[in-house]
Amino acid sequence: MSPDRRRRMRVAWAGAVAALVLGIATTVLLATSGAFRSTAPATWRVPGARCGAPALPGQVVDVTTVDMGPGMMGGPSGRTPMSGGPGRQGLGMMRLVAHPGTVAAGTVSLRVFNTGALTHEVVVLPLPAGQSAGERPAGPDGRVDEADGLGEASRSCGAGTGDGITSGATGWTTVTLQPGRYELVCNFPGHYTAGMYTELDVTP
Repeated sequence: MSPDRRRRMRVAWAGAVAALVLGIATTVLLATSGAFRSTAPATWRVPGARCGAPALPGQVVDVTTVDMGPGMMGGPSGRTPMSGGPGRQGLGMMRLVAHPGTVAAGTVSLRVFNTGALTHEVVVLPLPAGQSAGERPAGPDGRVDEADGLGEASRSCGAGTGDGITSGATGWTTVTLQPGRYELVCNFPGHYTAGMYTELDVTP
């Protein structure tokens, strides 16, 4: 391996670690500030966010999106130098962090805050038995099949479907979930294969 390639890989790894640390730090900040408490205020807002979310029904899951910015994206398929092929996708170049990761069946609201530089969304998909988060095949357009989606948050400063949640904005959606395993994904081209997925478990 040439010195230039080793240097590029070290920079990519350092960026991935920094992005992961940012996501964890944001989640810790939200937790210590009381943002994850069930008794939500009339308007919920992360310090520095461009907009907040209203009080949402049911159990609230806070989802943080993390990325390294435009430079980390690959070609049309969204592959990066470390994306790999089938199976668990990506190595943390992008991230979805959900808290809590387990909720009871019933009404669940997802409150999504975009800490990254890119525009993102969160789509709720049932997770088939025997499949782990990150194992869905992506098509030539870098997207996974979301035909069985149960809801999505993709509107900046609003609820439901839109053009994506832009940097620094919050979006939200409310769904009814039965007991089972679900996958939260960003289905913008290449984002899933770069690591934007997480599992949400729903108990009886």
